[in-house]
Amino acid sequence: MVKVQVIASREQFLEAVTTLAGGHGPVAIDAERASGYTYSARAYLIQVYRRGAGTFLFDPPAIGAMDALAEQLGDEEYILHAASQDLACLREVGIDPPRIFDTELSARLLGLERVGLGAVVEALLDIHLAKEHSAVNWSTRPLPEPWLAYAAADVEHLPDLRDKLIALLDEQNKAAFAAAEFEAVRTKPEKPVSATPWRRLSGLHTLRQPRQLAIAQAIWLKRDEIARERDISPGRLIPDSAIIAAAAGNPTSSGELIALKAFNGREARSLLKQWWVALVTGREASELPPLRVPSDELPAPRLWKDKNPEGFARLSVARHAVSARATELKMPVENLLTPAVLRQVAWKPLEPLSTETVSAALLREGARPWQIRETAHLIADAFVDSENKLSALSTDGKNFEISSTGADTNA
Repeated sequence: MVKVQVIASREQFLEAVTTLAGGHGPVAIDAERASGYTYSARAYLIQVYRRGAGTFLFDPPAIGAMDALAEQLGDEEYILHAASQDLACLREVGIDPPRIFDTELSARLLGLERVGLGAVVEALLDIHLAKEHSAVNWSTRPLPEPWLAYAAADVEHLPDLRDKLIALLDEQNKAAFAAAEFEAVRTKPEKPVSATPWRRLSGLHTLRQPRQLAIAQAIWLKRDEIARERDISPGRLIPDSAIIAAAAGNPTSSGELIALKAFNGREARSLLKQWWVALVTGREASELPPLRVPSDELPAPRLWKDKNPEGFARLSVARHAVSARATELKMPVENLLTPAVLRQVAWKPLEPLSTETVSAALLREGARPWQIRETAHLIADAFVDSENKLSALSTDGKNFEISSTGADTNA
């Protein structure tokens, strides 16, 4: 095994930047976080490879800002695998790629069955990558040598993989599709921070009383505060199930709280006093959270048949048409058109109904021009077809159904 050095000083970092600037071609880059271990989503290791320069492993917490790297590389293209997962933590240290090539997204557009980096490298380059360290705690210091070798391999094959993927995209006439998707990923705005993140608690729907919600909220907030201070994943203190159990049981003492079978976790007992104080805070709160909060989100498709039968008909026939086109293009249907976009367009009738009005609706919902060109006319025809079928079925007294494949049936 070749020993790989981690660069953890400012001086070494700047030397490496100079070397990378002297390389040639696009820059392969990857980041390792400690998901499931730490509170933050920061990068704990950043790997960079460039032809003519070599491989460098950087320790961002030790180095600090890495904007000097981005400045020296200018408008060079960056190669990433599943860029959407790494862009945020790269930008956090000052690396904001001006152009990207996403090898994972390319594999999806090409219709490869398996799109993980190891699978794509093996399929296209006939090289086996060991992936046994993908879920380790990258905030560990010092990082073990096998982990570093794994991290280096993640970037060293990306330029060759990019070249192979470009050839295949050209061969399938999908290079323009890919370029548009890369830019959409690169420029996608960050999701707004939720005002009530505690409502994402798993199992919250089982709580039926506002007082129970207040208790769950108070314990969640305390867990979040402790996790942030310690930089530890909240679930490693106590799991969501423990919070739900405490809120549902509403024990009368800390002894009763710890006696609850479901109130467990690494820090359930050691931080019992803090959990108890939080529970009491929720139980004594004068302002209770509502059981349900207003939402602009559409109902789940399975509920459309009763809530919006016309929209249900439009969605079912259009989904079948889009799915068929995705099969023709040999790509996943979600890459041809995001299901959420199709649902938004199908929910309300378009007046007048035409390819032009469908195109405008798709554009408003964030579909890319190439996706609109491939699907708008199909969706418009499907909407017309659904109206005709719904009218005929209503006349016959039958119901409109949707099969597991998205095709319409009647019963």
